[in-house]
Amino acid sequence: MRPARLWSLLLLLLLGACAAADALQPDSLSQLPAPQHPRIRLYNEEQVLSWEPVTLSNGTRPVVYRVQFKYSGDEWLTVDTSIGVNCTQITVTECDFTAASPSAGFPMDFNVTLRLRAELGALHSPWVTMPWFQHYRNVTVGPPENIEVTPGEGSLIIRFSSPFDIPHTSTAYFWYYVYYWEEAGVQKVKGPFRSNSISLGNLKPFRVYCLQVQAQLLWNKSNVNGHLSNTSCYRIMADASTKLQQVILISVGAFSLMLVLAGACFFLVLKYRGLIKYWFHTPPSIPLQIEEYLKDPAQPILDALDKDSSPKDDVWDSVSIILFPEKEQEDVLQTH
Repeated sequence: MRPARLWSLLLLLLLGACAAADALQPDSLSQLPAPQHPRIRLYNEEQVLSWEPVTLSNGTRPVVYRVQFKYSGDEWLTVDTSIGVNCTQITVTECDFTAASPSAGFPMDFNVTLRLRAELGALHSPWVTMPWFQHYRNVTVGPPENIEVTPGEGSLIIRFSSPFDIPHTSTAYFWYYVYYWEEAGVQKVKGPFRSNSISLGNLKPFRVYCLQVQAQLLWNKSNVNGHLSNTSCYRIMADASTKLQQVILISVGAFSLMLVLAGACFFLVLKYRGLIKYWFHTPPSIPLQIEEYLKDPAQPILDALDKDSSPKDDVWDSVSIILFPEKEQEDVLQTH
């Protein structure tokens, strides 16, 4: 009896080993390796699934890929034109759910699960399932776009567009923050704002201010902070009161300068009036006849001078005879 029991035990062990080997042997239709390192990119409105390609050492035909999805509690469905993108038996290693149109892709507030496998004829790889995602919960929010800054009188006016469009603002929306600081100064923050146009006031004129803008996505009592925009700096213009102060200061300064110059000139005139009188005194001039004689001594200049100095007959228009009384005439004679 013992040899029979021993043979029975050996037979059972052999059958168990064969069953285990059959269980460990892969399915004949699952001979392809699974795609490696799948990843989902959720940036703004983008929804992209990508992976590394499957390479075969002796394969002559290209490997194709199939992507399926399901919502929470639903069955697996093939990613086809029903959602705007076809990811069935594709040769590329990427499935872009937002490439077809802005309305393509999965609803941003749905739980979505994706799985992926490689196919080659009748062969296929095992499914690779990614963790579920919810776009509004897992998205990476970029900075606001198309930022325009207009320096004003003691202010900066900032206009921009949202990182991406939200179809239903009743369920999700953006808050905006502005980080600003005077050059080499302390950073300040202003916000939140719902508007895409923000005005920063009470800024010091003629100073340089730098700023960054940030968007924050709010959805279902949760928020996702976005990336900050690039830093940009602007010089502040003077406001009306500052311009008036400038005009007054310039006028007062010019008037004061004129007074100082006038006082300095008056002091110099008093101190150096002799020298100034000497500078401005007309030098004596040589008579014209002598000047001509000095130029040409052969001229009879002396005769001309004697002729000019000869007495001439006096000419009167009228003659008056004045008579003195005798007493006054005697006084006149006595004085002579």
